[in-house]
Amino acid sequence: MRFQNKVAIITGAASGMGQLAAKLFIEEGGFVVMTDINADAVTAAATELSPDHQQAVGVQADVRLYEEVQQVADEAMKKFGRIDVLMNFAGGAESRVLNCHKPFYEMPVEVIDWGLDVNLKGAVYFCRAVMGQMVQQQSGVIINLGSISGVEGSGGAVNYSAAKSGIIGLTKSLALSGAKQGVRACCVSPGPVLTRPGMANMKTRLGRAADPEEVVDLILYLCSDKAGFITGSNYLIDGGRSCGGMD
Repeated sequence: MRFQNKVAIITGAASGMGQLAAKLFIEEGGFVVMTDINADAVTAAATELSPDHQQAVGVQADVRLYEEVQQVADEAMKKFGRIDVLMNFAGGAESRVLNCHKPFYEMPVEVIDWGLDVNLKGAVYFCRAVMGQMVQQQSGVIINLGSISGVEGSGGAVNYSAAKSGIIGLTKSLALSGAKQGVRACCVSPGPVLTRPGMANMKTRLGRAADPEEVVDLILYLCSDKAGFITGSNYLIDGGRSCGGMD
């Protein structure tokens, strides 16, 4: 029960790794505010995990809008009285999500803006909304989701790669900012993860994509007290892809 009476906010929690993280966090004694832009989906996911809404609540929020982000933090305080963990899962490659498969130099500016807003600014907003409470508590953990693209770079996903590189810098800076107040920050940068079929075709040294639970297990370890001396680091979980030489 690593997370007995701990409270987490998890973004992008209506599906995928965010939903899985919420499930496992609750199973280990924690309480979760699940947030997603899809109101029906996040409400249904929270209800499935906690039918009486005692351990999980779903709150709709667009990570691009700070007032909605702040409302999630306010709801966590109203419902549970503290914020111990933030997991920033919300994100996605704008070319795929918005079905705009063009070279970067031909990509519409509104598509570029969407990618930067969701993949970088949204994480910045949530960190801003929760960190004051963590400082007041003198404890807290922030986990930001990077990507192998933020380490390798990507000619086909320039904007996404730039945003995920920014996430690494954000994490280091948060770690420096919060260290004296007991607030830790870590980045986890996955390679391909089997949250959708297309990921299975991305090459890794181990010859497969990660199972979502493999990534979430690492994240939950970093959230736990056993990782209490870890902050500011970026953790690659990429099947050796970053070693190079992938033809």
